[in-house]
Amino acid sequence: MLTDTTREIEELQNELWMKRTPQERARFASSMFAACRQAIIASLPAGLSEREFKRRLYFRTYGEPLPEDFFENQPAGDE
Repeated sequence: MLTDTTREIEELQNELWMKRTPQERARFASSMFAACRQAIIASLPAGLSEREFKRRLYFRTYGEPLPEDFFENQPAGDE
């Protein structure tokens, strides 16, 4: 992994991170995930069907296709 952060700064960041409570760390991680999700959603084309939206959002979030059986027990709706 390419990085421009020195070892000393990485250690300082880790030390500061570990001083936070587990709740603070979880809240921060959740907030970062939500921000990234919103950025992904904003980058998707308008007008996608609900299924295509879910497929693309899943792929962009997890880097792999949505499992084939995901929609198996859901009504057809808009495809």
